[in-house]
Amino acid sequence: MDVPGVLLTATIWSYWIGVGAMIVRIRRHTRGGVGVVPQQPLERLMWLIWVPLVIAWIALPWLALNRPQPPWALPEFARSEPAYAALRWIAAIVAVGCLAATIKCWARMGRGWRMAVTDEANQTLITDGMFRRIRHPIYAFSILLMLCTMVIVPAWPMLALGVVHIGLMVVKARNEERHLLASHGEAYARYLEATGRFVPRFR
Repeated sequence: MDVPGVLLTATIWSYWIGVGAMIVRIRRHTRGGVGVVPQQPLERLMWLIWVPLVIAWIALPWLALNRPQPPWALPEFARSEPAYAALRWIAAIVAVGCLAATIKCWARMGRGWRMAVTDEANQTLITDGMFRRIRHPIYAFSILLMLCTMVIVPAWPMLALGVVHIGLMVVKARNEERHLLASHGEAYARYLEATGRFVPRFR
């Protein structure tokens, strides 16, 4: 049995079930599900790519386990090289850690969690916990989880999917930063200077 593949698949499914639970929670506590459906033209365009990407991200590791035929089957080196097998185990453990850290971020954001940029008044700027040194820890862990997926399932569809996902995360993070800078002014400008986007800044 491909234990790293099973562990990864369970982690990814748990991650997106968690996102679904957060969406249900937000829809219950906001009028019309504010912050779930994108309002900006840029974010709407990104969603046209992102939603099929998420579906594929959920499906491809499962297909690699249960339908091991090209193009989503594991390459020969991933199945036969002992060093790469060890790397897949490490990636699986890191993936579980990404899920745990993301859940911690979700808990800290609470009802302030949103999937899309909104113009709601009195939005709280969270700068403690994992947000103390990283502006977008949830996106950072999502990128790391995708990198782990690419290591465990190094088939070309998964690799292509990963590149697109990482690019979308960068675009979305920059878009949110522009919005928050306009919303919170000098407070967010100081936060920008003191933190890294995806990697901690220890100055």
